[in-house]
This record gives sequence, C-alpha cells and structure tokens, in this order.
Amino acid sequence: MEQTNVAHRAIALGFFDGIHRGHGQLMERAILRAGELALRPAVFTFDRHPSDLYADTPVQLINSAQDRADLIHRLYGIREVIFSHFDETMMCMPWETFLTEMLYGQYGARHLVCGEDFHFGYRGEGNPSKLAATCRTLGIGCDIIPLMEIDGIKVGSTYIRTLLAEGDMERATEFLGHPHCLSHTVEHGKRLGSSIGIPTVNLTVPPHVLTPAHGVYATRVQIGEASYMGVTNVGVRPTVDRSTHVTVETFILDFSSDLYGQTLRVDFYKRLRAERKFASLDELKTQIQRDMDSTRSFFQKHP
Repeated sequence: MEQTNVAHRAIALGFFDGIHRGHGQLMERAILRAGELALRPAVFTFDRHPSDLYADTPVQLINSAQDRADLIHRLYGIREVIFSHFDETMMCMPWETFLTEMLYGQYGARHLVCGEDFHFGYRGEGNPSKLAATCRTLGIGCDIIPLMEIDGIKVGSTYIRTLLAEGDMERATEFLGHPHCLSHTVEHGKRLGSSIGIPTVNLTVPPHVLTPAHGVYATRVQIGEASYMGVTNVGVRPTVDRSTHVTVETFILDFSSDLYGQTLRVDFYKRLRAERKFASLDELKTQIQRDMDSTRSFFQKHP
C-alpha cells in the first residue's frame, strides 16, 4: 500500500550491469517522464546478481555496484540509484508484491520503465505485459522499451562480457557507449615497477567483477577532476612474479605524485598486446617504453 511522505518517482528497472546503450535508453526515458510529470528520476536495481543465490558459480560482473552508480550519475545525471538487497526474501517475493508494495508503495513509483525482456518476482513470473496491466490498475504510467541491436546483435551485458574477456575494448566501447572502467583504492604492491624506474599503481578488482583479457592496454586514468594517459597491465606479471594472482597495474604518463590510499578510475580504450614473459628486466623496460609510445600515439589519433 502507498506510504505517506514518499517522494514520487519515475523509475528505470533492471540490473544495469555495464550500463550499456540499451540501459541508456531506459534511463533517458525515465528522465523524460520525470520532467513531464514532475517526478524524481531514479534507477532501481539489486546489490548482487540474482543468480548468485542459486548458481554454483557467481556471475562475473562488468562493474561493481560502486561503478554502476557512478556511471549512472556521470553519464545520465541520475543521482538516485536504489540498491535493493537481493536475498531469499526478495527471490521469493511474488511479482504483484514487488510492484504494488515495494515499487509503488515503498518507493513511490508513479512511472515505470523497463526493457521488453524484463522479468521479475518469484521465478521471474512477472513480465512487461503484467507490469503494464498492473500500472493501469494503479493509475500510473509505464514504458516498455524495445531491445537495442547493433549490427544485428542484441546490446546486452552477456555479449559485452564476452568482448571484455577477449580484450576487444573498441567493440565493447561501441556497445557500452563509453569505455569500460574499473575504480578502486590504490594499494601497495611489490614496488617492482619502481625498481626499474617505471612506478605503477596497483588496483584490486572487486569480488565477482571480471577482469579483461590478460594484456597491456592504452587507458585513461581519472584522478579527481584530472585525466591522464596510462599504460595498464592486466595479468600475472610473468617476468617478475611466479604467482598466479591476477593484478591490474597502471603506469600513469606525465604524473609523479603518490596515490596510495586514494581512489581512482581506469578507463580501458585499446588492448595493445598480449602479456608475455621477457628474458630480462631490461627487455621488459624497453617494451614498456614502446607501450608508452603506442599509448601516446593512440590518444593523439583519438583525443
């Protein structure tokens, strides 16, 4: 039932992993309806993937919840992202209860936007047709947005995960509408980069977030309001380490300050080469210099 003193919202519904161009269509429509109806635009999503409760292996996500919220605000201007905890209670919630008591009552939904493949509620029994019928009964609006395709391929998180796993950042950017990104707090590493005159910052990939294909990438590093070119290695550093632990290390071009403990964002633009083992540290250093030159050249052509 409706609660008093609840802000009325136009809400885009979905899990929004990757914040791709299809998601963008939902959010743009929610913003449009919010403006027309004097509502607050918002996104409703979950803090973890629903399949995590029953699948043997958790879904490797494109983005952490933190990055999803940042992308939604940074790219689409929606400040309110409702992260509902997905647990057994949520998994077993009837679709009618989800719509009428949670979205309409608890969160003040007065207009809902979803994709044509959206399912919700216990066993996914809720679908766009049921959502539209219930919205009519409640006297609120809804928009069902058709799926988006590029070159005959559905714009969806599953396909984009495949592109990232292959290291195809340029194709992934086409489907995402923005570079793939990773944000985290800079950690102390083994300082092996410093020992060869090429200090790097080390990022830890959050749990259940996929890492791109091992290799070296041309990246941009966002530090506060400033953006710098970077060379990022994803992999196990076979030249200097026998560990199988995957690291994400970035050398930031034209930057020398200490960043340990600070949070930064790395945007991935192009995979320059595969990760490989070099015969010596000098050979590795020479290759990194080449990678820096390749990165500068890439961003001169793609400012």
